[in-house]
Amino acid sequence: MTQTRKTPSAMHPRLVELILALGGVGIGTSEFAIMGLMGRVADDLQVAVPDVGYAISSYALGVVVGAPLISALAARVPRRALLIGLMLLFAVGNLASALAPSFGSFVLLRFVSGLPHGAYFGVAALVAAAAAPIGERASAVGRVMLGLSTANLIGAPLATWAGNLFGWQVAFATVGMIALLTALLIRLWVPVQAADANASPKREISALIKQRVLFTLAVGCVGFGGMFAVFSYVIPTLTEQAGMREALGPLVLAVFGIGTMLGNVFGARLADRNLLRAIPTILIWCLIVQGLFYFAANSVGLGIFFVGLVGTSVALGPALQTRLMDVAGNAQTMAASLNHAAFNGANAIGAVLAGVTIKMGFVWSTTGLVGAGLAAGGLVIFYLGLWVERRNQPTADEG
Repeated sequence: MTQTRKTPSAMHPRLVELILALGGVGIGTSEFAIMGLMGRVADDLQVAVPDVGYAISSYALGVVVGAPLISALAARVPRRALLIGLMLLFAVGNLASALAPSFGSFVLLRFVSGLPHGAYFGVAALVAAAAAPIGERASAVGRVMLGLSTANLIGAPLATWAGNLFGWQVAFATVGMIALLTALLIRLWVPVQAADANASPKREISALIKQRVLFTLAVGCVGFGGMFAVFSYVIPTLTEQAGMREALGPLVLAVFGIGTMLGNVFGARLADRNLLRAIPTILIWCLIVQGLFYFAANSVGLGIFFVGLVGTSVALGPALQTRLMDVAGNAQTMAASLNHAAFNGANAIGAVLAGVTIKMGFVWSTTGLVGAGLAAGGLVIFYLGLWVERRNQPTADEG
């Protein structure tokens, strides 16, 4: 009976990737839709609109805490079973968020919803890579990550529209149902991967002391921050500086979503060809497009076009995820999960630094210069990591 369940999945790796990406659609929609529902949440839960930012931060904190914690505690859990459990936890967190009776409970439940985020994407990437041909691992990871891009392009805008029309609770309840559907499809079609009998929390935690893992995570935490520096303030930048009508806001988000989709596809292909060349190439691209956004944001049309180019910065995701698989040794789950914790760290760093420059009185599009600076920082960290790795290679091999 076990063999018959493995066969369909092994024959259809694209189906496995599609199912895993569906979970990403739910996660991305839950993470980003609240940004368009802040007013409704604030009114219903009787708080000021800026206070809803605590719920966003609470979710991000859940990602940062959950990624290493779950990876360590679930070291011996078979990957398919772990994916199902993570989706069920995510479903409970979002369905409960829709029923939250107070703002305090809502913030707490957003934290719970964020806990499985990093671990899910980390494990999903490992499962997709294992099902793919040897030379297509990064492409497989990129296709799973397309779930986040689809959430940006379709999921979050639809959830925002439905939430504003029927109540914000509808958005989170819908995400909960997507998570339940994903758990069912994983049970039916994702192949069983036997648990590693030698796995342990100690071995997974060992990823935290591997130099190449830490350098790769630092590249993501800093280098990816540039995209978030621009994206976090993209609507007020174009409305205040370029004079864009607020009604064009959904178009801006859709263009950004298209950019993330293209970035995922092409970034994964670059990584499959030559991983160690792909990462610095993508960072240089990020530096250029984010820096040019500073000038492009003076025009509505050109500014929106460059928002799409900034979205292609997501190309860094599959490359870094694959790099972590290569350098994590036996601590694969921990390293892969921490990648998404690093991205949430990048979200915080980019948004904070860009916000500081705006409060200091610089023009809104200065966020692009902040982004370029962070991309340059990621590039420096990458080459520093390579230098340290090559210097230590004769005496030690962490991989």
